[in-house]
Amino acid sequence: MSGTSNETARRMAMLRDMARIRAFEREAVAAMRSGEAPGVVHPSIGQEGVAVGVCANLKRADRITSTHRGHGHAIAKGADARAMMLELHGRAGGSCGGKGGSMHIADFAVGMLGANGVVGAGIPIACGAAQAIRLTKEDAIVACFFGDGAVNRGPFLEGMNWAALYRLPVLFVCEDNGFAAFTRNSAVTAGGGPAVRAEACGVPATAVDGEDVLAVDAVTADLVARIRAGAGPQFLHAICYRWEGHTGTDAAAYRPADEAAAARGRDAIRRLAAVLEAEGIAAGEIAGIEAQAAAEMASHRAAAMAAPWPDPGAAYSDVQDAGAPA
Repeated sequence: MSGTSNETARRMAMLRDMARIRAFEREAVAAMRSGEAPGVVHPSIGQEGVAVGVCANLKRADRITSTHRGHGHAIAKGADARAMMLELHGRAGGSCGGKGGSMHIADFAVGMLGANGVVGAGIPIACGAAQAIRLTKEDAIVACFFGDGAVNRGPFLEGMNWAALYRLPVLFVCEDNGFAAFTRNSAVTAGGGPAVRAEACGVPATAVDGEDVLAVDAVTADLVARIRAGAGPQFLHAICYRWEGHTGTDAAAYRPADEAAAARGRDAIRRLAAVLEAEGIAAGEIAGIEAQAAAEMASHRAAAMAAPWPDPGAAYSDVQDAGAPA
């Protein structure tokens, strides 16, 4: 890659991150289906451009909150993919000691405050983190990822109102993949949708093609600059599509086949690869990035299977006991 511009090198890094996310989730789904990994996996395959385009504009000290579909957010923020795979397998050395599983991965070292199995629950957590940043005068912001299904839950209104009222440094990122679990969200959402609701609370909203990582990157750069300058919360409405079902066991038969096929034709990875090839990067180098990502995640899965189970005594650590009866 010698001789490439800084901008091309940055795009190569984004391609690598998207490839790593996809490879991780393919291994995670395979591990779940084989019975290796207990619990449920919610893949975000097809949505990698949102996670990577947003996190490319964050500093290590910045925080993120995530959803039950949060592997991509965590990897894009710099979380340890090997520890994440161990976590999915419930093994010692996992991100949360093997006690959290896919829906509760956290890595405070990189500002990843946690995935969350409760739809919309990350929104008030993000506001709380932003309030703390404001009180301690820390130079950081919070990016809050949530799905379009979350806009019909109470925490959404609470979070928008709170962040706008106190002008908190939060970037709200609505990953609008069109479905709330198994239901087309337009069938259960009144009014003008996520952006209109955010703006009704005084949070400026910007729409972007979430399957174009360069567009997400450019729009996010502008929104993050506004937040760091003290403009208060901003709302990014990223239109995307998840290729797989709600979980790794969902065949997604409720979606028209031509609709799903069209989404695959808008693949953020392939679109960025085409841009890089036009800039002179060899197709073989791009293929090498994807092969390397696949090999890395396969290695992590094998390591997870070989790792020991947590010590039974660990079940009593990391447990909140403040306020417990004597």
